Amino acid sequence: MTVQETDVLVVGGGLGGVAAALSSARLGRRVVLTEESPWLGGQMTSQAVPPDEHPWIESRGATRTYRKLRQNIRDYYRRNYDLSADALATAVLNPGGGGVSPICHEPVVGVTAIGELLAPYRADAQLTVLCRYEPVSAETSGDTVTAVTLRSRETGEETTISAAYVLDATELGDLLELAGVEHVIGAESQAQTGEPHALDGPADPLVQQSFTWCFAVDYHPDGDFTIDRPVDYDFWRAYRPDFWPAPLLSWEDVIPQTLTPRREAIFEHPDSPRGHVAADRWNFRRIFSAANYPRGRYGSDVTLVNWPQIDYMAGPLLGVDEQTKQRHLAASREQSLSFLYWMQTEAPRLDGGTGYRGLRLRGDVLGTSDGLAMRPYVRESRRIKAEFTVLEQHVGVQARAEAGLPPGSEIFTDSVGVGSYRIDLHPCSGGEGGPSTYIDIADHPFQIPLGALIPQRVENLLPANKNIGTTHITNGCYRLHPVEWNIGEAAGALAAHCLNTSTTPRKVRNDPALLAGFQRLLTGSLGFDLSWPEHLRTSER
Repeated sequence: MTVQETDVLVVGGGLGGVAAALSSARLGRRVVLTEESPWLGGQMTSQAVPPDEHPWIESRGATRTYRKLRQNIRDYYRRNYDLSADALATAVLNPGGGGVSPICHEPVVGVTAIGELLAPYRADAQLTVLCRYEPVSAETSGDTVTAVTLRSRETGEETTISAAYVLDATELGDLLELAGVEHVIGAESQAQTGEPHALDGPADPLVQQSFTWCFAVDYHPDGDFTIDRPVDYDFWRAYRPDFWPAPLLSWEDVIPQTLTPRREAIFEHPDSPRGHVAADRWNFRRIFSAANYPRGRYGSDVTLVNWPQIDYMAGPLLGVDEQTKQRHLAASREQSLSFLYWMQTEAPRLDGGTGYRGLRLRGDVLGTSDGLAMRPYVRESRRIKAEFTVLEQHVGVQARAEAGLPPGSEIFTDSVGVGSYRIDLHPCSGGEGGPSTYIDIADHPFQIPLGALIPQRVENLLPANKNIGTTHITNGCYRLHPVEWNIGEAAGALAAHCLNTSTTPRKVRNDPALLAGFQRLLTGSLGFDLSWPEHLRTSER
């Protein structure tokens, strides 16, 4: 076993973890950043989910470094790809042309863009990055986390790292459990939170948002890239949740906002892999667009499959034993491969045929040999019991109206950032009742309160991912790319600031003068937005 010491330890290298490490290093602290997968970037890279962002992302509502990350991605394509004249002339280049975001891109480009941001701090080992390391235990002394032990997924070697501040940026809030930090999993009840969309019965820790094992494909109409029939294909072919209008492996699903049935196939036209602006699956999360290049240069687009048909609802990842967790992870992979096999062999085509055998898995785009993303896309984590918990009544349009509150999101005087995303909960693994349906409701652009980043008891552990003080409901709007980045960057800045000024996070939040000083740091050299203009704060998404 090796032993290391640092100022700030960030466990988890997703977007929040990267941003936390970056802000701590920018403020002069020594940082160790660890990540269990080979790639940094989490949902943007190893989970392969294109950025899902708000309508104003190009001009406001994100930190300066998040905007720099996006610029690095665009610049990479301009420097290295033979873009068409039209694409080169586009100021807001969307490399994938996907409808979900103005900057859909290949995951590996996100890895490179993140590397460019971190490089200046790695040159002299101010920042140390340990990939393929997972936390296995934590040491505590009273209300302080003193050290975390991590194990190499390659060699099995263990490394113990002690730090003045420990940031939990893992996808599932693993350090909260390892360090005995008070936390919540699953769904609260209306009796606990007063939220209109909370459970109308007892809280249920096993009601958690579905997770998804994404994959990428391109399409060659004359090819045959049919995979082997998955072992569990018959199970998934027959699987149909009670609230679903058809078997899950079909083009049928429901509109999340209204729960009315809809049909949405992969292509608007069966032989149109290049895609154009169209309401079909192919275009929505396309990560590489052949239309950005001279005609004939590339034979196909590449699209990222993160569709309702592969949301895994059959069981949660938290609140179960390790064997059950691993069983659910393996079943999720089978579900994704089964949907691909169904598309290749059975899916109805618009031309009257059956199956798109020209769909080809592109694991090379995702850095894997099996064709699936490195890691599952996780939507819900353990959440700290925080000094302040964000409720539906603080951000939800309906909830605020029913409570007689004025239009617009709650104004938090301790804001450390902003975000905007609908309260979007994918179908959840159920407790005794089985899978439960979507919650997708309007909210207002919101702030990130510092109180949601401070545990009720522990003094030196901070959340830096989806594990802040939200509820099951409000996690649905605080979980996407730019918000996770902002949370992590704020947490990393807070840790460094407390070390630099000999104070504590709790004191910063509860002393008006200290809070004002920290907020000046955020809005000054770090370039944070801490509030929305009034006309946006009162708007609805």
